[in-house]
Amino acid sequence: MVIEQMIEAAIGEFKENLTFFCTEQAETALTAQSAAVITQGVQKALKATGKAAFCAFLQAKEQTKAMVVMNGETFGFKYDSAKTFEGLWGRMSIRRRVYQNAADDKSYVPLDAAWGMQNEGMTIEVREALAFSCAHVTPEETHQLLTKTAMFRPHPTQIKRAVERIGRHISQNYEGWDKRIRANEQVPQNTHSLVASMDGVNVLLNEKAAQRGRPKQRPGTQNSKQASTAYKNAMVGSISLYGATTPEQKRPPRLVCRYNSHMPEYGGATFKAKFEAELDAVEAKCAPGVTKVMLCDGATQIWSYVEQHERYADYETLVDYYHSAEHLALASQALFGDGTDEAKRWYDKYAERLLEDDSGPDSILHSIAYYCKTTKLSPSRAKKARTQYIYFKRNKPKMRYAEFRRRGLPIGSGPVEAACKTLVKTRLGRSGMRWSRKGGQNILALRTYVKSDRWDEMWNQYKQMKSAA
Repeated sequence: MVIEQMIEAAIGEFKENLTFFCTEQAETALTAQSAAVITQGVQKALKATGKAAFCAFLQAKEQTKAMVVMNGETFGFKYDSAKTFEGLWGRMSIRRRVYQNAADDKSYVPLDAAWGMQNEGMTIEVREALAFSCAHVTPEETHQLLTKTAMFRPHPTQIKRAVERIGRHISQNYEGWDKRIRANEQVPQNTHSLVASMDGVNVLLNEKAAQRGRPKQRPGTQNSKQASTAYKNAMVGSISLYGATTPEQKRPPRLVCRYNSHMPEYGGATFKAKFEAELDAVEAKCAPGVTKVMLCDGATQIWSYVEQHERYADYETLVDYYHSAEHLALASQALFGDGTDEAKRWYDKYAERLLEDDSGPDSILHSIAYYCKTTKLSPSRAKKARTQYIYFKRNKPKMRYAEFRRRGLPIGSGPVEAACKTLVKTRLGRSGMRWSRKGGQNILALRTYVKSDRWDEMWNQYKQMKSAA
């Protein structure tokens, strides 16, 4: 029986390694040093045991046929070949039979195919660990972490290549995977509102920025390192489901939050398609009475897209309150001077009105206009005040904060603001990091699944794809 072969191989390796690494220290007095040596010895023995048992299992499954048929094509046995791969117990090597077709231009290894290791040098468990880790930290840090915690320790370059391959699989298959993942998700029955938000966050790309207008420097004086990088906007979207407020609650409880993201792309077509597909799936499962809200900051490009797109026609629109409060603070500084008591009193008064009074935005506009006319402002402060006046005038229809609060609806775009930081900046915006669009997207895709609590579902899709290959 196969299990007996595995047990025999494992026991032999465990005894041999435990004896070799632990005999001397096991017979001495217990100290911190002897305990550490025994711990390391047991770990090494377990590592050897795992390798032996698993390799015995694989070898027991090897075919001994002279010929095999794959996809209607006959392959004949050609030679034995050793394969080295990274498993949970470190690097292992097995011998397997290689078959070739009649034309000698195609090879087939039944053992590799049987357990999903064709053209793979790492087991599925190792690949998942590397991908999950690199969604959080760099390949170098992943290597350091594994050195301290795991029995497998691939080189950072191997880790990077493995994650790149997984990222390519995601890029090629995410539409089908996401559709199947969403099909199995449920909308909480107590959902009161659906809030969609979008925002952009700068990522430093390792590519030249398009130059507009006249050059700022004479030819030959530009720094080559600066010339090869450019900050561009990655897009992030959040779709949040909220419950109804209770008398004890001032804010509606957030029940579920899912994220979308994509690296910088002209026009953002890929991101928008992802975002809309996500919305379509959630909307289809929401009850008819659920209130739908588009809640973003004041970015004109985002609002132009929303207001010109028919699919958002039944969405109520709101500008994030906290961004409006920031603009209110800028207006107070322009009118009364930065840090003055008058600026603070004016800000406190109108921040409360903006939040509590339906006519708050009108009151702010009237006040800014009044002080611009009656106060002698410097040209720069007058310009800043006019800028804030335009902001409040443009966004006044989307500043229904008092009404939204009465109706138990959220007024802040916190989920997408947090996602810009935790999803993108925390991983892609570290000091010295510059990204290609494909490389950044590989990491961003992995990280988005983690932050959306969809990692296990995504990895199941990956495993099914590899099994079917």
